[in-house]
Amino acid sequence: VVKGSIYDGDTLRVARGGQELKIRLCGIDAPEKDQAGGIESRDHLRSLVAQGDGSIGVVPIEKDRYGRTVADLFVIRPDDSEIHLNSQMIADGHAYHYTQYSDSCPQPIVLDIAEEQAKSAGVGLWQNPNAEKPWDYRKRN
Repeated sequence: VVKGSIYDGDTLRVARGGQELKIRLCGIDAPEKDQAGGIESRDHLRSLVAQGDGSIGVVPIEKDRYGRTVADLFVIRPDDSEIHLNSQMIADGHAYHYTQYSDSCPQPIVLDIAEEQAKSAGVGLWQNPNAEKPWDYRKRN
């Protein structure tokens, strides 16, 4: 159980004890902050985390090439229901399923289903048929 700051829609920092970890949500890719939808994505992740008590459950999976911990993240609401942040960000249309990097995630099928729901509902990033995938944006810039 950890507390921290949210950088963008798929990366955040958590503090546990005196240690600070940079965490990347497994299997998702959110728009960059200077990309269309980027600030909204970051703010949406903040709003999901705010539904809990300030703590985040971290299930570490691996380290990425930047030294970040790749993880499944959970927030427990006051009614004891749970938000799986990885799939919720996709389901709400604020991130994409990053299939290229989701093989190591515990349940990539959940991310697939979340993206299908977001697409068919036309929410968030799916409202704009010309929305640029973050991986294409990074390649171009």
